[in-house]
Amino acid sequence: MTQTSAETAVHNLLMHCAGAQAGQRVLIAYEPETFGYFDAEVVDSVAREATKLGLHVDRTNVGFEAQDPRFSPDLMEQMRAADVVVFLARLGDQLRFSEMPDTTTIVNSYTLTSELLNSGFATAHYQAFCELKAAVDRVVAQADEIELTCPAGTSVRGRPDLGNIPSSDTTLRRFPVSVFSPVPAEGFSGKVALGGFLTGTGSRYYDDYTVEFDSQVFALLNHGRLDGFEGASADVAKAEAQYDRVSAMFGIDRNFVHSWHAGIHPGCGFPWDMRRDYDRWGGAAFGNPRILHFHTCGAYAPGEISWNLFDATIEVDGVALWEQGVFRADRLPEGREILARYPCAAQVFAAPDRNIGLSGTS
Repeated sequence: MTQTSAETAVHNLLMHCAGAQAGQRVLIAYEPETFGYFDAEVVDSVAREATKLGLHVDRTNVGFEAQDPRFSPDLMEQMRAADVVVFLARLGDQLRFSEMPDTTTIVNSYTLTSELLNSGFATAHYQAFCELKAAVDRVVAQADEIELTCPAGTSVRGRPDLGNIPSSDTTLRRFPVSVFSPVPAEGFSGKVALGGFLTGTGSRYYDDYTVEFDSQVFALLNHGRLDGFEGASADVAKAEAQYDRVSAMFGIDRNFVHSWHAGIHPGCGFPWDMRRDYDRWGGAAFGNPRILHFHTCGAYAPGEISWNLFDATIEVDGVALWEQGVFRADRLPEGREILARYPCAAQVFAAPDRNIGLSGTS
């Protein structure tokens, strides 16, 4: 019998990503739909399909804490008692760099809606994108020069220094895998064409989380430091004020630019207008290859303010692995072989979802 998309997606999440086995206990740590971020139907679908797979399912409401997220003692006890924990909540993303129970497999899922859960974003084989991520990481690690450009005028060059980067960039598993490892910004300089706004990173949430610009603004990058902005005076003043405010609010290094990376999952679509909810957009759309983002404001990942640019070309030693927002996985040394092993992933590359929340573009 043919599987439904939800069955395929949850099998992919629990079996391929989490490595779950029938008889194990799964804890779904969820954020109620009333917060306007995760749909309740996603939580129900994961629980229902997990039960069909022979897993024992518990749910726990972890709510949402904007500025001071933490694992409560009760939640930590529940996590330790489970074999697998699936976060369908921002808490998992907020604390993805924190210490986790090392006897439990913990997954943070970015399937915020039923549309995402039932799309190629969640149904394409998890391992395919693990292998693509690893392939990109190897190419980046060996690069002598990387150049970033985009149609709006981005022009950044540099050489990555991965000497102090840990082998894993988070302490949990992400589902789906949708970005390669962050590239330290210290070796990069140039100007970044901001995509019309500054927004947070999903680390902490605060009032006036996003500021929008009336015209094109460029962020000036100098060896991993913010060196100012170019653009209309009112927009530049707005950007400078946002950095002043957020850095003072959290007592962090205002001008530190930590790292950057781009989306690797062509199935990651966002068919809604980003301007209706930048918080949700930032937590769901970043895996699309049309989006490249920098982590800034704070000397840690992911910082508190992100720079987002669209339709980037990323040339690694002269080879365009991203070409105006199209991830050319076939240009990786082992890219063709990976896609040949996973036809479901190849299908997503053949028919990418170009929706990223920009009205009137595709």
